[in-house]
Amino acid sequence: MKKLYQITTEGRQELEAELKAFISRRGEVTIKIAEARDFGDLSENAEYDVAREEQGLVETRIAEIEDILQNAEIIKNGNKSKVALGSKVELKLGKIQIVYSIVGPVEANPMEGRISNESPIGVALFGKKVGDMATIVTPKGEVTYEIASIN
Repeated sequence: MKKLYQITTEGRQELEAELKAFISRRGEVTIKIAEARDFGDLSENAEYDVAREEQGLVETRIAEIEDILQNAEIIKNGNKSKVALGSKVELKLGKIQIVYSIVGPVEANPMEGRISNESPIGVALFGKKVGDMATIVTPKGEVTYEIASIN
């Protein structure tokens, strides 16, 4: 049974752009391999080894993205009353405010404020309503945030 990937519309667009970029790199990598072959003996040819390794990485990522796109389910979040996939959640801790978007693991990027529903933060927030308190366990201890808004 194939895995189903839950992604946002924006996430799908990002993956499609990434796929297009990797497909366009195929030609560049093929040229690198051909140039490295011209250097002679392949058994001791570092340029050839590097080019083949790059080809493997490009082809692997293309296959991963194609699999995700073929098995993707677009997240539809019509429910603004509680935290769910696709929600944008504003958290408050005193005067500190943090905004997170709850996404599937494929799109997660904490540095950009996109957290996975499977992460400790995502699990702590999932199903909460505005005004609820969410306790998140961190390496430094527990932190409790108030859910200020859900969009």
